[in-house]
Amino acid sequence: MPEQHLSELREDKMTTTEDAEWGPFGRPIFDNPQARALSRVGVLDVGSNSVRLVVFDGAARSPAYFYNEKIMCALGAGLSETGKLNPEGKERAISAIRRFAALARGMGILPLTAVATAAVREADDGAEFRAQVERETGVRLWVVDGQEEARLSAQGVLLGWPGSYGLVCDIGGSSMELANLADGNVGHRLTSPLGPLKLRDIPGGKRGLKDHIKRIIKDLHQQMDHETGKRLFLVGGSWRAIARIDMERRGYPLTVLHEYRMTAREISKTADYIWSANLEDLRGRCGISSERMALVPIAVQILKQLIALFKPKDITVSSYGIREGMLYEQMPPDLRERDPLIEACRFAESKDARLPGFGKVLYDFVIPLFPNADWQQKRVIKAACLLHDVSWRAHPDYREEVAFDNATRANLGGLKHAERVFLGLSLMHRYTNKLKSTRFDHLLDMISKESQKDAEVLGKAMRLGAMLWLQSDDLPAKIRWKPRKRHLKLTLSSDAEPLFGEVAQSRFDALAVALDATGETVISEAL
Repeated sequence: MPEQHLSELREDKMTTTEDAEWGPFGRPIFDNPQARALSRVGVLDVGSNSVRLVVFDGAARSPAYFYNEKIMCALGAGLSETGKLNPEGKERAISAIRRFAALARGMGILPLTAVATAAVREADDGAEFRAQVERETGVRLWVVDGQEEARLSAQGVLLGWPGSYGLVCDIGGSSMELANLADGNVGHRLTSPLGPLKLRDIPGGKRGLKDHIKRIIKDLHQQMDHETGKRLFLVGGSWRAIARIDMERRGYPLTVLHEYRMTAREISKTADYIWSANLEDLRGRCGISSERMALVPIAVQILKQLIALFKPKDITVSSYGIREGMLYEQMPPDLRERDPLIEACRFAESKDARLPGFGKVLYDFVIPLFPNADWQQKRVIKAACLLHDVSWRAHPDYREEVAFDNATRANLGGLKHAERVFLGLSLMHRYTNKLKSTRFDHLLDMISKESQKDAEVLGKAMRLGAMLWLQSDDLPAKIRWKPRKRHLKLTLSSDAEPLFGEVAQSRFDALAVALDATGETVISEAL
C-alpha cells in the first residue's frame, strides 16, 4: 500500500457522532472512504518451507481472501549443514515470486508487501538471494528478525480475536516463535531454531531429537516468564496439518481449521496416531501435501514438548498469522478494535442483500426474544440478522442449505465452531418453515438441544421480520415476549397493517409454536 494511504488512515478519526446510532456494534467501517483504501492488499510471504501470495479483499477489518496461492519451495532445506539456501528451492522461489509479481501487476496492487523470514535471514547467501529476487522480479523483500516475526504473527491472531490473551506459537520450516498476548497487546517475544526442516538431521534418532527439542523448549519456558493455564494459539502450516489429522482421528464433522480446539490429551493421542500410521495413506485422507507431511512427525514432537512445559488451558488453531499480521499493521486503532465477525457480515449484507441496512433493524426486532443473551450470543444473533438475506439468489429448493453451508464454511473470524453451526441452523430456519433432513444433520450434534431450539426461534423470527419491511431503516413492528406467561405479542404500526397478510400470519403462528406460546397481534398508531 502507498505510504500516504497508511498515514492518512492512521490520522483519520473514524469514530463519529453518527456511530452512536448503531449501538454496540458501531458504524460499518467500509462506509468510510479512507478505510476502503485497505480493501485490497497483496502480501508476499517468503518462508523457509513455502512462498505464498495472499491478496486480501473485502471489509478491511475482516478481509476475504481474494487470491491465495502457495508454492512449496523448501528454501531452508539443508541450511543447518551448508549455511546456504537450498539451490533448487531458490530456483523455485524466484520462479514463484516472478509469477506472483506478474499477478499483482495484473490486479493493480503493486508494490507488494513482501517479507522473508528465518531461512533468508540466517543463510550466508540470504543477501545475495534478496538482490537476485529484486533484480529478476522487481520485488523488494523485507527480511524480519525472529522477534519481529513473532510480533507480526501475534498481530495476525489479534486480527481474528481482538482483545486476546495467551501464548502465540508460530512454527515455520526453520524457526519457531513465541509471543505473549495480554489485553489485545503483543508482549514478550522469543525466537528459536525449532523448525522441522532444521531438525531432520539431528543425531541420536527419535530419542536424540526428543532430548534436543526438550532442552530448547525448557530454555524458552524459562525466558518467556509465561503463566500456565492460558490459551495456546497455534500458527503455521505444520500445526494446521496436525489439527487436520486430529480431525481425521476423531471423525470431527466440520473440517474448518480456524478456531479448531484441541486438548493436551487429544494431541497426545494424535501424536501416537501419526507415528503408527502409514503417512502416505494418512496424507491422502487428510489432503496434506507430501512436503508438509514429511515434517509432521517432527512437528508433533515439538508440540507435545511445548504443551508439557507451558501447560495451556486449551489449544486453538489460528489460520491467521504473519500475512494477516502485516495487514493488521496497517490498521489504525479504531479499526483494530472492531469485531471481525460483525464487519464481515456487514460487508456481505452490503454486497449481496436485497435491502442493505435492514439487518440492523431486524436485530432490534428479534432481540426481545432473547432477554438472557450475553454479549457473545448477541453478536452471533446480530451476525445472523446481517446475513439473513444474502443467499436469496440461490434456488428456492436449496436456499436453506446454501445459507447453512455459507455460514459454517465461510472465512469468518471470531467465531467458534459451535457458533458457526448455530448461525447456519438459524439461517436454515429463516428460509424454511419445516426443516427437512439435510446433508448437514450430522453437524447439529455440535450444539445442545437448547441451542438448536434457540436457532429455530431466531430463524423463524427473522422469517417473520423479513415480511414486514417498509424501508431499510424502519421496521414498523415490535415483539414483546413474556417467557413466564408464554405470551408473544406482535404490535404493528397502522402503516404496516397491509403487510400482515396470510403468509405473515402463518409465520407469526409458527414462531409462537416454536416458543410454545400463545400469540397476540395488535395495531397501534405509535410503536
